[in-house]
Amino acid sequence: MDFAFFFADWLGKPVWMWLGFLSIVTALLALDLGVLHRDNREIGVRESLILSSMYIALGLSFGGWIWWQLGGEQGMNYLTGFVVEKTLALDNVFVIALIFSFFAVPRKYQHRVLFWGVLGVIVLRAIMIGLGATLVSNFSWVLYLFAAFLVITGIKMLLIGDKEPEIGNNPIVGFMRRRFNVTEEHHGQDFFVKKPHPTTGKLVWFMTPLLMALVMVEIADVIFAVDSVPAIFAITTDPFIVYTSNVFAILGLRALYFALAAMIHRFRYLKPALAIVLIFIGSKIFVADLLGLEKFPASLSLGITFAIIASGVIWSLVKTRDTRAGNTV
Repeated sequence: MDFAFFFADWLGKPVWMWLGFLSIVTALLALDLGVLHRDNREIGVRESLILSSMYIALGLSFGGWIWWQLGGEQGMNYLTGFVVEKTLALDNVFVIALIFSFFAVPRKYQHRVLFWGVLGVIVLRAIMIGLGATLVSNFSWVLYLFAAFLVITGIKMLLIGDKEPEIGNNPIVGFMRRRFNVTEEHHGQDFFVKKPHPTTGKLVWFMTPLLMALVMVEIADVIFAVDSVPAIFAITTDPFIVYTSNVFAILGLRALYFALAAMIHRFRYLKPALAIVLIFIGSKIFVADLLGLEKFPASLSLGITFAIIASGVIWSLVKTRDTRAGNTV
């Protein structure tokens, strides 16, 4: 057997590194679906926190391995990307909760939607990151467009505030209801169900609300990826660091959702912190140019990013300590 293939370069890293990472992800998904959640059931807050802690520990451990294997700067870039993507993923929880509420998805089936949603995310992010890496490698000025976009997005987030998206008025929901047969009621864990057509009486396939919820979760991630992919490229242009930090951040989102969904009201001030993080990350490339630096120091970037996010979380918990779900301060 020729082992040269495993040491061949692919997107800046040996093939064995990519295969090793993909093997870890595959094993985690198989463990999740085939062992931990083989049967549909509700996931409690305690189990959610334990699983999320495991995923965070794995993500940080992988970052430690990158630090050891590729050096301190790459390790800090991974950790910065992981923290940013994890926090942006937390913001996605708010939208997912609205989607599940709108389609009245039973708690015991929410994990099924999230699992298949994560599989879609892994593929979609790979495509978007691949396109981004190609653009950056051929047109370095694209990084400045990414950076400017992040600054503008952060400012818009600060101005818009906590305005919630209206799922019922979403054009995708309207399109699915106009163009496809859709049931109003759930049919267990099924995404499709065969039943008589109300006009012809013939047996035809219908989409269930569970599938519509999955479609909306995937679309929500594409929208969030428009922010998160430029954010990670503003930190590092290494495709391996970009993709691995993205995937490890997203993998734990499914587990963390069930704990965060019960505490959404406690994170009212997380969005402004996210907005400030995007503005900071986007402005780094311009600040580095103004100061005559080759790039913004990775250690300083990690420290500032973590401080902003931690401040947002702590301030939220302090200001909402006497509130309950559905109430405002």
